[in-house]
Amino acid sequence: MEYGIICLFPAILTVVVAVWSKRTTEPLLLGALTGYGLLSYKTGANFVELATSKFFEVFTDPESVWMLLVCGLFGSLIAVINESNATNAIANVLGKLCKSKTTTLLSAWVLGMIIYIDDYMNILTVTSCTKKLADQRNIPREALAYVVDSTGAPTSVLIPFSTWAIFFGGVFYEQDAIKALGYGDAISTYMQIIPYIFYGIFALAIVPLFIVGIVPKVGAMKRAYARLKNDEEGYGIIENTKYHKHDKPDDYDRKASAWDFVIPILTMIGVQMYVGDLFVGLIAALLCCIVLYVPRGKITMGKFCDCWIEGFADLVPVLSIIVAAFYIEGAMTAIGMPAYVIHLIEPYVNAQMYPMLAFWTVGCLGFITGSNWGIPAVCAPIIIPLGFAVEANPFLVMASIVSGATLCSHACFYADATVFTSKACDIENTAHVYTQLPYAGIAMVFASVAYLIAGFVVV
Repeated sequence: MEYGIICLFPAILTVVVAVWSKRTTEPLLLGALTGYGLLSYKTGANFVELATSKFFEVFTDPESVWMLLVCGLFGSLIAVINESNATNAIANVLGKLCKSKTTTLLSAWVLGMIIYIDDYMNILTVTSCTKKLADQRNIPREALAYVVDSTGAPTSVLIPFSTWAIFFGGVFYEQDAIKALGYGDAISTYMQIIPYIFYGIFALAIVPLFIVGIVPKVGAMKRAYARLKNDEEGYGIIENTKYHKHDKPDDYDRKASAWDFVIPILTMIGVQMYVGDLFVGLIAALLCCIVLYVPRGKITMGKFCDCWIEGFADLVPVLSIIVAAFYIEGAMTAIGMPAYVIHLIEPYVNAQMYPMLAFWTVGCLGFITGSNWGIPAVCAPIIIPLGFAVEANPFLVMASIVSGATLCSHACFYADATVFTSKACDIENTAHVYTQLPYAGIAMVFASVAYLIAGFVVV
């Protein structure tokens, strides 16, 4: 290992500064620049030129551009739908069905499992449907964010017809040893690992237990609920004051229709399923909004354009975090941190312990870099062959990689799903993370025990 233990320093610095400062973008940039500083020192390259070229390399990468555009267009769609007052209408419809805090959060959980195709789509749709209703039922936004975030990704990894399944199935099927298992294609192979994605299973199962009170409210989540005990009117007055600066009042448009929400969302989902590209689905949904709203006078064409731009701009903080996360991921990979961490665990590897160690490794590396897709893609070509070498069950190994990625999307301060959920619920990123961490930790412990037992039982 050329860099040795020093390659861990940028990652440790990033986490420490993030926890201390309660900021997200700045610690990521600091960690990335520190990593590129080490690379510059070792290679003799000019630091400024190296850091600059790597930044533009990340920023212009097609995957990065796609994600930035998708996130921004989500903001545009939210703004346009909100301007039409459709979110009030859908809240009124759900309000007739969900009369309590429990049924409101359970509806968010059920909706999250129904909209399984993509976690971004899941977050947008479920929060748009339930955010206002949650305020009316005096539910803290942090609780809604936890339910939404801990339903989206786990559901996506447990159903084989989702963006997560397609991505990980493709990553795994690139390995010749996985092809040799003889299941024919990537998705058929992925379906074999679903029963072993233990973190996704436990994270999804804990949500309803939290909602009905079997799993208690602890730490920051308990404090979030305590905040609302002072809300004597019981209609989200505190939440409205704290978060609803841009929401439309209930009487903004008495003729608001739930179909103004449902039709664009169904358009987005249908087009995404047909063409397999969420970007195209979002464009189709925005065009649908023009056809649906403008002729009926719900909004003017000028207001539509304003909302498109303003909504995109509202997502700039989220986009900055995503770019910074990609930036630090490139730095950590360049200095060999993933390979070094895997090298550290090699002396302790055996067939029985390996799935649990692989889960921890991917989860830890993902937490450090904020990359719940990039790190597994980097680690899989190392972890899978090593698993075959020690004769670990290959399905358990692949499932542990997916579980580690799902853990990252929940626990990391700057994972894309975390920051996107925070923005969708209009709460601080750190507020969401600190309230969700205890429950992610519970699921992680159960998953670790399950992988340890399965390592001995599943052959």
